[in-house]
Parts: sequence; C-alpha cells; structure tokens
Amino acid sequence: MSGYEEIQGAAAPIKAWISGVPVEHAAENQLRNVASLPFIHSHIAVMPDVHFGIGATVGSVIPTKGAIIPAAVGVDIGCGMMAVRTSLTANDLPDSLSRLRGAIERNVPHGNGPRGNHNDTPSSVETTYRDSGLDDRYRAIIDKHPKASAKSQTGQLATLGGGNHFIEVCLDEEDRVWVMLHSGSRGSGNAIGKYFIERAREELLQRELGYHVPDKDLAFFMEGEELFDDYVAAVGWAQDYARTNREVMMERTLRALRDNLPKFKLEKHAVNCHHNYVARERHFGADVWVTRKGAVRAGVGELGIIPGSMGAKSFIVCGKGNEDSFCTCSHGAGRAMSRTEAKRRFTLADHRKATEGVECRKDEGVIDETPMAYKDIDAVMAAQSDLIDVVHTLRQVVCVKG
Repeated sequence: MSGYEEIQGAAAPIKAWISGVPVEHAAENQLRNVASLPFIHSHIAVMPDVHFGIGATVGSVIPTKGAIIPAAVGVDIGCGMMAVRTSLTANDLPDSLSRLRGAIERNVPHGNGPRGNHNDTPSSVETTYRDSGLDDRYRAIIDKHPKASAKSQTGQLATLGGGNHFIEVCLDEEDRVWVMLHSGSRGSGNAIGKYFIERAREELLQRELGYHVPDKDLAFFMEGEELFDDYVAAVGWAQDYARTNREVMMERTLRALRDNLPKFKLEKHAVNCHHNYVARERHFGADVWVTRKGAVRAGVGELGIIPGSMGAKSFIVCGKGNEDSFCTCSHGAGRAMSRTEAKRRFTLADHRKATEGVECRKDEGVIDETPMAYKDIDAVMAAQSDLIDVVHTLRQVVCVKG
C-alpha cells in the first residue's frame, strides 16, 4: 500500500506515510506539539522512518511561514549522504576486503572524542576550506556570535565522526561498485546549532504570545528579527560545510580504492543530498521555510539516497515530486529502538550474524548500530512508493563506522 494517513488530534493536519510501519506514541505526541504552532504552513508531512527525536521528530517535514525552529533543524546541521558509481565490478574486488577497509579508515579519520582527534590536517584540505569561501563566511558569523565558535573547522573537514555516520563500498543489482558515505557539519555545525537553540529559548522567555508553546525545543526566530537573519546565515554556512565535507571525504575514500584496486573511472551517476536542513521553497501557493529533520528532498527527477542499516540494502531513488509530502522522502530505515535499548537487547553474536558477509566492525562498540535496531527497510520503502522510484538497489560489502 502507499499514500498517507492522517495522525489525529493535531491543530494542523499531519500527513504520514506510515502504512505497515510502527510509530511510537512519543513520536506522535511530538508531532502534535509541532502542529500546534500557528505559523505551520498547510500541514506537517511524516516519512515512514519516523521516530522520536531531540528537538523535533526525526522523519518529519516542517513548513513554516515567517519563522524557523532551530531545534527542529538540530545540531547535526547539513547531515546527509553522498554516493558515486565506479566502473569497477564485483570481480575487481579481492576475496578479503579487510585491507581495503583498513585503507579507508587510514585515509578518513573517524570517531568522536579521543578517537576522533584529527590534528593532522592535510594541506589540500586546508586549501579547499580557504578557497571555497567557507573561511571568510565563518569568521563573519563568529565575529558577531563568538559563543557559536568551535575549536577547529579545517581539523574536522574530511572527517567522518561517529554514531550512525559511515562509509560503505556497495554493489548494485548489476554488481557495479559504488562508494557511499554519510556525515555532516561535524563540531562546527554542532556548536552553531547548540548556540542558536539556546538563543531561541532565551527569546521565547521574552516573547508576549497569544498562544502556548508546548516545548522549549520549539522556540523560534521570526523573520524581521536580527537573530533570524544571523541564524539563516549560520545554518547556510553549516550546510555548505557539510556538503564540502562529504566531497572531500569521498575524494580520500576513492584514493584508498585506487591504491588497492584495479584502475577505474567515475561515472556521472553521483548524488550529494542533505537530510537535516532548512531551505526556502514554494509550496501550496506560498514561499515558506521547509525544515527537513531526517528527510530528503524528492522533487520530480531529483536523485536521493535512502540507506538501510549495516546489514541491509540501500537505495538510490528518483523523486516523484509529491506535493503532499512537500516533495520529500525518507532518509533511511529509521531507528526501531533507542541506542540504550539496542545495547540491552542484542548480543555480539546477534550482531555478527546480522552483518555476515560485510567487512565491518563486529565489536560491542557498534551494537547500538546493529541492523536489528532499525526498522525493516523494505516496509519503509513500500510505504513511500508514491514519493519515489527506486533507481538502484545497493548491498554493502564494506562498512566503516566511527
């Protein structure tokens, strides 16, 4: 089945593509809270990978007139996916992929905290950062809002991070080799997000409103305010930084492939898309701010990426431009449980079985990312068949996680 159903009991309509996919009550209540705000435009759209999130529901599309909710965008600003197809085939891969995985891990620093201490920044990365204009734009933001500053911008450019961020080598239905990765704006975007979320909360305490805001995480900036303009500039910078980060990581990952595999070419078939971001778009007769919290734009003919988990297939998709969804599709399978619950419920043996045939970490540090912690990707795809067409189905053979 396909098409949306409405989640009841909300001030503004909530259209949800959730047929055959479980949704927690906490996520539904969180969506109702967002729908209670008077500046919601038309309705909220909900993708099948929906689950409770910090600030706003993951898998939601929030169109707003004259306002932006920083916590709905979140702190992993510009997080998204990139994928490229190569001329290689499965026959070009060695029987053991451990050496290739190791080469990727050496070329792209990964992990957070002490394991994510990236002090050795290549000069080429520093040049990319400077020549892109990111440096000058960032200085303008931080000169005005020094508390939004992070320790290093170039030091985390071309780094993966941890959590659900990953780099994968995949095979499609024709056994063609793809490289796919998932990351965002790293520490710099995180600092910007946290700073402006707190400023929005402070502003909320000063506002005289004729309505109730049910959650401090729904604090907002209004168009015409100086902080609104400053936030738009800062979030735009973080989104561009995230896109550049993925591009540089992809270059370094492909270098690892070139050092360990036969010669190959890249094909034009490439995608680079955000799934945590805000953009100005026109929908239902109005120019509005569209916040996609764990969701991918899927306009007519637009390519997107919907990854599964470490042991499940992923998809390159083409958007159908469904206006009810604000031209959007899901950004993945979506978590079926919290990280804490996954660690409690599954064993290392469970994880090893679920990732059999994939060259990846099989230690307790990634139990929270085990495939069983996510929803059934086939059910998620079936629920959004009126939003996208599948162009390629990928299965991973190498997965690098932080």
